[in-house]
Amino acid sequence: MRLYVDGRGEILGATRYIGPMQDVLSMTYLWLKAGHIIFMVFWLAGLFMLPRQMIYLYPATPDSAESELWGKRMGLLRKIILTPSIVVVWILGLLLAQTLSAWGEGWLHVKLLLVLLLSGFHGYLVVQSKKMTAGERPLTEKQLRMLGEVPGILLALIVVLVVVKPF
Repeated sequence: MRLYVDGRGEILGATRYIGPMQDVLSMTYLWLKAGHIIFMVFWLAGLFMLPRQMIYLYPATPDSAESELWGKRMGLLRKIILTPSIVVVWILGLLLAQTLSAWGEGWLHVKLLLVLLLSGFHGYLVVQSKKMTAGERPLTEKQLRMLGEVPGILLALIVVLVVVKPF
């Protein structure tokens, strides 16, 4: 089956065959999209986990075995899941936008703004988790619980923009 995609990323279905280059572009788009979704799920999972791990670290006495264990876990989460995922999500997302020639679309501008905010939030959590690992407690448990809701809210807004394309 030959798939063709319009400028908004919608699959048009099987249409008249144009040539092998169209096949390559269609398949490339689908692989980019699949990779973007997969790594977005990994990234968001990490962003949901990090504030939860910070809550578990919160009551631990600095320099205790428990504190060291949670610090190690947060470091691994950042190193193995969060950092690689954010890099791949950005690369694949920008490639998708280029493939679709979607730079003039309003929904993409708002999505990019929200993803920039999510990336900034990621950086903020990394800084706070490193402070907590060092024995500081810059945030209250209630603040950490509220921060745990931010990725879900931004995710919902981003998905609506990509699926509905309201503008």
